[in-house]
Amino acid sequence: PANRKHSKFRPDPDVDPMFTAHNEDYWKSGWSRGHMAPAGDNKFSQEAMNDTFLLSNIVPQNLDNNAGFWNRFEMYCRDLASRFEDVYVLSGPLYLPTQDGQQKVVKYPVIGGSEVAVPTHLYKVVVAERFNTPTSIAAFVVPNQRIGYQNLTDFQVPIKDLEKSAGFSIYPQLDRSKTKNLCELDSCKLLGKNEFELYFIGRKLQSARTLERAEKVWKELEEKNLKPDQYLVDLYAKKKEELSAKPSEE
Repeated sequence: PANRKHSKFRPDPDVDPMFTAHNEDYWKSGWSRGHMAPAGDNKFSQEAMNDTFLLSNIVPQNLDNNAGFWNRFEMYCRDLASRFEDVYVLSGPLYLPTQDGQQKVVKYPVIGGSEVAVPTHLYKVVVAERFNTPTSIAAFVVPNQRIGYQNLTDFQVPIKDLEKSAGFSIYPQLDRSKTKNLCELDSCKLLGKNEFELYFIGRKLQSARTLERAEKVWKELEEKNLKPDQYLVDLYAKKKEELSAKPSEE
């Protein structure tokens, strides 16, 4: 399977160098490199995952947003694939106006020598299909800033409004008169704070290479006052068994 450790952010060779972003543009900018097509959705081959690291798939994104709310949003979209036969996700940046006195003005910073534009918002359109069920669709516009554990539905918008802001038609061949609101058919519920914390502790446990590291990760549960689920309990027991015979590397 693909591993993001083998992928590197790099300019897209199919984009004219005059118009491409560079890694140096992001260095010390205060903005993270945010995937639009997530790396986690492209694990079926290393080549596919590598392509998600092309800078043509990246926008300057608020770090807390990228690692927090947006990450949980991506996880929700992946989870949909276990409940629906086909799931399509369209993501991208937006540059939306704010009220400035009696007029509206679009303001956004640019970073680096390439002057990469920092979007004011990010969007996703999610389409889910299942046999004998009407196609469901929902559009969301998320500010490019730190967001807490708000409901995903707080950011749901009419698709026509998003089309107007984005400047193009979205899935024009889809007959929307026959579709349903995804958030009525499904929960549109993201992982809560504790669930999200447990998820990352599980990832840390999986990657632990020494018993000391695994024990340190396990102590995070107590420090954060979290109760492990059965999956974590079993994973920790398995890791302890695997690593107990290994010499310490830390």
